[in-house]
Amino acid sequence: MSNLKDKFESAKDKVMGKTKENVGKATGSEETELNGKVQSQKGDLKEKVGDFKEKIAKKINDTIDEKKGNNEK
Repeated sequence: MSNLKDKFESAKDKVMGKTKENVGKATGSEETELNGKVQSQKGDLKEKVGDFKEKIAKKINDTIDEKKGNNEK
């Protein structure tokens, strides 16, 4: 999955989760409120996983570039 798509999906989950949470509070539906909180947390987790994947990819690319540079000398 692309980084942009990951960011969109996590933002969507956060927004939809907060919306469901607020609807649940407004209507007195504990289940809807809980589902909203869970979906919002899912969005936060997706964002953290995406950030982690980016950091790993950067480290791998930097290592490859460094080794490539050493071989060219």
